[in-house]
Amino acid sequence: MWKSLALCVPLLALSSAPVLAEVPKVVASIQPLHSLAAMVMDGIGQPTLLVSGTASEHGYTLKPSDMRVLEQAEIAVIVDTGYETFLAKPLKSRGKKIDVVAMADLPGMTVLEPRAGGLWDGHHEKHDHDSHGPDHHDRLDGHLWLNTSNAQILVTALTEMLAEKDPANALAYRRNADTAKTRLAALDAQLRDTLAPIKDRPYVVFHDAYQYFEARYGLSPAGSITVDPDRPPPPKRLAALKDKLVQAKAACVFHEPQFPAPIVETLAKSASAKTGLLDPQGVALPPGPDLYPTLLTNLADSLTKCLSAP
Repeated sequence: MWKSLALCVPLLALSSAPVLAEVPKVVASIQPLHSLAAMVMDGIGQPTLLVSGTASEHGYTLKPSDMRVLEQAEIAVIVDTGYETFLAKPLKSRGKKIDVVAMADLPGMTVLEPRAGGLWDGHHEKHDHDSHGPDHHDRLDGHLWLNTSNAQILVTALTEMLAEKDPANALAYRRNADTAKTRLAALDAQLRDTLAPIKDRPYVVFHDAYQYFEARYGLSPAGSITVDPDRPPPPKRLAALKDKLVQAKAACVFHEPQFPAPIVETLAKSASAKTGLLDPQGVALPPGPDLYPTLLTNLADSLTKCLSAP
């Protein structure tokens, strides 16, 4: 009898432990979204990341290993298939076999229209999700994650989907979400304080990836070097930007780690401006729950370092 009981105890212990195989398989398109998903799933499971390191989502091609991940995934976390165009066909082919959490489709999401390349007047075309017609995806600036309020909305939506699919861990997901949203609110306040002293100083970015961040904290971008980061800007735009930099006394021109810097350095030198680095993806950061807060903190620190008076 005692021998039978001894054999039962470890079996009971195993049956009460979390069963990892039952945790929904989640795939995230890019590093910031993967980080937010990792916050929600912390201690329960791990989301899979598709586009990592210095790879760009703008021209990404799915590898066979990516296709296998998508075939097995139950939830996909993306911005929008109009942004991650490489996912449009694979997700459509899976149909109802995969649930898609698309930031652009979530109620309450702050959405901004793309700005024209070159010079800007500082005006942001702001909408919330519910104000869009059926063509809003064609007028979407896809860098939605750079607004901490949008990030909180994504956290809530993913949490509820995971809780529905995995009710055994619903309480844990919701606890993680509460922790994440508290952390994001504190991050938002910290960023506002950090950026306040330099919010009126003009600057130029490599491509228009930061509109949500700039609108959130009242920054003063003067323009972007290129509309499409994979294509060099025309000479006329560079000449106009140089004039704008000189006229506005812009302090900095920012480049990005995924793209070559010579154009940025040439433009900055011609306008006697400094150069800095902005990374909207966190390409040099290790994936995980800490990437998103570190990414936004690094953006604020880079802007402050370059734009602060010498």
